[in-house]
Amino acid sequence: MLSRSAQGLYWMGRYLERAQHLCRLLQLQTAALVDRPVQEIYFGWSRIYISVNRLPPGGSLGLTASDDGSFEEDFTLADSYTLADDLTFERSNPGSVWSCFAMARENARQTRNCVSAEMWSHLNLVYLRLQGRDIQDIWATSPESFYTQTTNEINTLIGVAAATMYRDAGWHFLQLGRFIERAQLAVSLFQAQLATEVHFEESSEADWTSLLRAYHALEVYNRSYSVDVQPNQVLDLLATDPLLPDSLCQSLDVVGAQLDAIGPGPNAESSGATRRLAGRLGSLIYYDWPDLEDREQALQDLAAFCRDLHTLITTTYFDYQVDASPVS
Repeated sequence: MLSRSAQGLYWMGRYLERAQHLCRLLQLQTAALVDRPVQEIYFGWSRIYISVNRLPPGGSLGLTASDDGSFEEDFTLADSYTLADDLTFERSNPGSVWSCFAMARENARQTRNCVSAEMWSHLNLVYLRLQGRDIQDIWATSPESFYTQTTNEINTLIGVAAATMYRDAGWHFLQLGRFIERAQLAVSLFQAQLATEVHFEESSEADWTSLLRAYHALEVYNRSYSVDVQPNQVLDLLATDPLLPDSLCQSLDVVGAQLDAIGPGPNAESSGATRRLAGRLGSLIYYDWPDLEDREQALQDLAAFCRDLHTLITTTYFDYQVDASPVS
């Protein structure tokens, strides 16, 4: 298929996955505003902003103690309102939910011949619904319900795509984009969890429990380990359990399968390098991870490998050089 069509589908998959991931985090975060301690709320906001590599509005989070050592709940709600707006509806933020949907729709529009009519129609409906909303609308009722609804709509969109798209290279590029984005987001969130612990100089079981909830893994963790939540066990489960749909190893398995389905690109050298690096990522999780003592260093390596893999995919399938023979 045309490289620009392949690139459009790849990025559409990435933007949809990014929007879904952020909505899932924001649903948990806004639900925590009801009854969670102030420090836990700010831990959650810090984790999100570190994971998306963005500074909060104003440059920092405003967690300050009053004279009696307590934290002002009114300021917490005001900050949360501003932070949720920045991550959801801020047009100048390229990683906001609104921006991700806008870019996904634009990529779908440019590759309209490669997606099904049902998928295009559903994507349009979700996009138009978001166009008519702002932070005041969702904050006046139940913000967590908005994020839950948006997450469900993305799940429906993915289901519509699975049910209606032709299984040619376009489908595989869409899936490749989704799952390499999912892998990068997971690694970034795990790193942010550890970095936020250092920033706050402590963490609670609730912070790690919320991470499990973000990956629909709390019940699986309780069955596999116990109700006692241990950080290393949480990371092990989310990184290495092949039966967990959102686990890191599951994402990397799908990335490898999609690369095999797509086949080599025009550049044989970069095609080989792409597959070798995808295999290296898988072996790091399946074979190296269980014996590693330094999980933080392993996550840094995974983050670097994921970035390199994206670069190689771009070089192999989208921005390759074409050697034109001279016309005599």
